[in-house]
Amino acid sequence: MDSEKLTISLVQTSLFWHDRKANLAQLSKKINEMEVESDLIILPEMFTSGFTMEPSQVADSMDGETIKWMREMASHKNAAMIGSIVIREGKNFYNRLLFVSPKGTILHYDKKHTFTLAGEDKIYEAGTTLEIIEYKNWKICPLICYDLRFPVWSRNTSNYDLLIYVANWPEPRINAWDALLKARAIENMAVCVGVNRIGEDENGHNYVGHSSVYDVLGDRKLFMETDAIATITLSKKDIYSKRQKLRFLEDRDEFILK
Repeated sequence: MDSEKLTISLVQTSLFWHDRKANLAQLSKKINEMEVESDLIILPEMFTSGFTMEPSQVADSMDGETIKWMREMASHKNAAMIGSIVIREGKNFYNRLLFVSPKGTILHYDKKHTFTLAGEDKIYEAGTTLEIIEYKNWKICPLICYDLRFPVWSRNTSNYDLLIYVANWPEPRINAWDALLKARAIENMAVCVGVNRIGEDENGHNYVGHSSVYDVLGDRKLFMETDAIATITLSKKDIYSKRQKLRFLEDRDEFILK
């Protein structure tokens, strides 16, 4: 596919609680039924388990079943796969976003802002490094759920093109999800994508989706409310023509994260 264009597919789905096999089977069916070609398939946060504070019951490893599934699916669909799962390394657990290319290359990002309201900070190790992924001549910044509330972390100092948030963002705070995705797009002059789940989890939290795509001016180009996969083609020419015309990123403040 043309490297000026990037076709992405947002998978908005319900999740089976603590049931990796059921979730992978469900996702396999949905993705295999896709009729359009895509460069990148985006899954929600903790897509094999739901958002859980019991990682020992669901954790996978970096050579485990989920990685194998992502590699097979990426190869079969000739599309990169991205989403987060619970990973165990030694005695530590991570809410880890995995990027798997069609050739099987794996990159990962560990969620920096663990969700203190749910006690995630006491159970999962926080990440310390921002990961910028280069794929098909696009620069992608992948982040996870609660990271959305912290604009300094996503600040576009590397001129990335695409900002992605995978999430389990519940209904009571969905207005914040909508507002912050739009804000992150505007302030970073990047396409901002949020992929959320739907349905109710074992803890009684309800999720209504609102998976979305915003362009660099904050105009919403895609919005989802149902269990579905939606596909959209992005244009790098559109991103850079607007950046060149407006030049807002050139006026950003300079500072260093510590």
